[in-house]
Amino acid sequence: MSIPLSILDLAPIRRGGTAAQTFAESVELAQTAEAVGYQRVWYAEHHNMSSIASSATAVLIGHIAHHTKTIRLGAGGVMLPNHSPLVIAEQFGTLETLFPGRIDLGLGRAPGTDQATFRAMRRDPAASDAFPHDVLELQAFLGDASRIEGIHAYPGRNTNVPLYILGSSLFGARLAAQFGLPYSFASHFAPDALIQAVSVYREEFRPSEFLAEPHVIAGVGVVAASTNAQAHTIMEQVRRDRIRMFLGRNRETEFTDAEVEMLLDSSHGESIMKMLKYTAVGDEATVGAYLEEFARTAGADELITVHNSSSAAERLESVKITAKAMKLAS
Repeated sequence: MSIPLSILDLAPIRRGGTAAQTFAESVELAQTAEAVGYQRVWYAEHHNMSSIASSATAVLIGHIAHHTKTIRLGAGGVMLPNHSPLVIAEQFGTLETLFPGRIDLGLGRAPGTDQATFRAMRRDPAASDAFPHDVLELQAFLGDASRIEGIHAYPGRNTNVPLYILGSSLFGARLAAQFGLPYSFASHFAPDALIQAVSVYREEFRPSEFLAEPHVIAGVGVVAASTNAQAHTIMEQVRRDRIRMFLGRNRETEFTDAEVEMLLDSSHGESIMKMLKYTAVGDEATVGAYLEEFARTAGADELITVHNSSSAAERLESVKITAKAMKLAS
């Protein structure tokens, strides 16, 4: 089975590390992905999270694009309720003008943060309700028309940056199908509705000028290493890092190892571990077999992989092993 692979770079700020180190690691990750045959690398918009450095998504994409040559780069995604469609059209129109044929724009309906941070961004909590309208407005700004008389995106107009609808529920699936756009399901952290959402998307898909056939991208975690034992050791640390990231967010003092162990067995810990349901863990053969089966089960046309690790070196090794496992053309 041959299926395109992409990467979602969560731009993690590692324990004791800095955002500057993260950006250097992200450049190396994208360069490696380009060299071994991945389709694209996406970056997600998060705010007020001390462990994630991709809040200024468009700026980061531009930085990575300057250090790569051919790989597609984009947002996975921009949380559209946080922004005006005109500003996003200008940002991504600028990127497309600078790096023609290489820019993607994935769009999410959630604010990508908590309600207090959302208020700090001066956004209306009801902004999510306008998501379908905002997608169409943004699409028009990136094309040759505008839904607001006399207003155009410069740069942006006629760049036709491809749009992707992101989601973890049936809402996004139905919207992507109605608009005839590709659909990316966030099964790497919200696995529950994957099968149903993909089924709804395919059943309700309406061809558009942008897409003739449905296209599904499914998120999946990967921890690939030279041996199964090594991969499972890394995965155990990934679980603990997840507890610290989600339950220890913005704490003044970090959880001790003993506290993390207790939290792993708590109801909150169990909920966080369920986010990792779709994760390939193992050596080249094990990871390859898992991803092929996952793609069939999910009905995916493309997989976007999240390489979980505790170090940059482990992440790069996972990217390379996975490329070999799936026989990517470098």
